[in-house]
Amino acid sequence: MKKTKNSYKKSGVNIETADKFTKYIARYSKQAFKKNNKYIAQDIGGFASAYNFHKLKVKDPILLSSTDGVGTKLEIANRFKKYNSIGIDLVAMCINDLIVQGAKPLFFLDYIAVQKIKLKKVKSIIKGIVKGCKMSGCILAGGETAEMPGTYESNKFDLAGFAVGVVSKKKLIHKGRVKNRNIILAIPSSGLHSNGFSLVRQILKKQKINNFLKKELLKPTKIYVDPVLKLSEKNLLNSSANITGGGIIGNITRSIPSELTANIDLSKIKVTKIFKWIKNKNLSDKEMLETFNCGVGFCLIVEKNKINKIKKFFQKKFKPYEIGFISRSSKKIKLFNRIKW
Repeated sequence: MKKTKNSYKKSGVNIETADKFTKYIARYSKQAFKKNNKYIAQDIGGFASAYNFHKLKVKDPILLSSTDGVGTKLEIANRFKKYNSIGIDLVAMCINDLIVQGAKPLFFLDYIAVQKIKLKKVKSIIKGIVKGCKMSGCILAGGETAEMPGTYESNKFDLAGFAVGVVSKKKLIHKGRVKNRNIILAIPSSGLHSNGFSLVRQILKKQKINNFLKKELLKPTKIYVDPVLKLSEKNLLNSSANITGGGIIGNITRSIPSELTANIDLSKIKVTKIFKWIKNKNLSDKEMLETFNCGVGFCLIVEKNKINKIKKFFQKKFKPYEIGFISRSSKKIKLFNRIKW
């Protein structure tokens, strides 16, 4: 064909590189999820993702979906040029929302938007996404990688994820099951997870980055699928909450009915070192509690007599502990004492 002065490639979009990456994902995911091949109706690369839903044999199935990103934690990954765990964060942010209502994760879709596709970088991101999917017990069914020169600056990128899960109607966890005098348990977080990084980055402008911070800032979000779904299966959960943006205050209230109140004893929260470091940068308790998880990654609302059974499903590092209780009141939440920084 006759060569012309203008082309898609010259505008900054390289279709050949994108095709290479799509073929890489197809091969990599097929190998990674070979145990789940019976659910994969077609390989990655088609116009839509296909899942053999009928093979699940779930009675009265209800599908749940969740979508999210990782916010400006991406900028931390770019700053340290470390991309192998940010994909785990992406999966976790979606999957931890699904399990709040007892849904078993089925499949995940990703969206990667970049200024320019650099294979080493995007392959590292995908490996993290696949790892997160395997940790969640779901498959990477497909996605989209968009090369967008002019929209993103050099080396900049964005991630978004979409997850689908299923739960039997009888097993659906909802706030209507919460009762007066239920107990609120906190499951420890792995660190900052993927919230509050715009504030963290503002603080970092005036701080020297040491090895402690490098390690903490890119710790992947904890995925709580295994123990939470086991608790749901054994009818040990009345309700639960994923502690993301808005912190404990903003999320626990979403999981209880309007006529009940969450009473939180702040002095019982086990605050880890990274949050103490942030608090010392002249932030109020209110700001901390509304921005960060402060060491609590997930909350369970349960019957008091079931607490000992529940704890047996967790590893020592993530063993749930009591931070409050449910009572009848017109207030959504009541906070007692002060958090121990």
